[in-house]
Amino acid sequence: MLVEHARMHAKHRGHEAMHAEMVLILIATLVVAQLLLVQWKQRHPRSYNMVTLFQMWVVPLYFTVKLHWWRFLVIWILFSAVTAFVTFRATRKPLVQTTPRLVYKWFLLIYKISYATGIVGYMAVMFTLFGLNLLFKIKPEDAMDFGISLLFYGLYYGVLERDFAEMCADYMASTIGFYSKSGMPTKHLSDSVCAVCGQQIFVDVSEEGIIENTYRLSCNHVFHEFCIRGWCIVGKKQTCPYCKEKVDLKRMFSNPWERPHVMYGQLLDWLRYLVAWQPVIIGLVQGINYILGLE
Repeated sequence: MLVEHARMHAKHRGHEAMHAEMVLILIATLVVAQLLLVQWKQRHPRSYNMVTLFQMWVVPLYFTVKLHWWRFLVIWILFSAVTAFVTFRATRKPLVQTTPRLVYKWFLLIYKISYATGIVGYMAVMFTLFGLNLLFKIKPEDAMDFGISLLFYGLYYGVLERDFAEMCADYMASTIGFYSKSGMPTKHLSDSVCAVCGQQIFVDVSEEGIIENTYRLSCNHVFHEFCIRGWCIVGKKQTCPYCKEKVDLKRMFSNPWERPHVMYGQLLDWLRYLVAWQPVIIGLVQGINYILGLE
């Protein structure tokens, strides 16, 4: 017994130093990667957003096929097919008049579904932690798997749709001509035209619309209510589509029931780093450890 114990100590001698070295490599890689990503995002935001979106879209596919998550794969294919069609419509020139509404309706639908799915998943996880699943005779592992799966679906597709929506919003607004990422708009905005969709505004700001109202920003530019909400929430824009003045989201979403949607959008922006870049950084750390002979 003592001989085996001595052999075990001899086998693992020096592992403490090796583990400490691996932890230092992990911390150093995380810090350097974070600094590089921040600089890349600040200096070249367009390429950063495109690469991040591609990784968000493709990286989970690799793990899905490897781990045989066929249900996720089917949903991913359906989402990708419809989103590809919507993105194709949004990037065509000239832009069809009905396209902006189609784009915002699709991504707003996915946004709401992901929001509801994430909430249900979070509640299922909390109910399991408090043991409430036993009231329905559900095994803890089954309840936890159900909750985590829904939480993952909600957060993943929530992040993905916001990135695609932002890209489509830029393309459409630039094509319509009332918005430009840099420089002045190519068209003059009339008081009776919405700069987001380029369509006429028939309802006055002071009137109550049958289908939707008209909203006036603090810069006095007016928009269809659904358009400006889609621009701010779904398209992740917080400036006027025409003059780029800062939009007061608290004033726009004065209803307390609508504010969680804004906070949820901010949460999704934060989670993008974890989904898109964390697997790459972890893979880089493992590669460094392998090269240095650390196991």
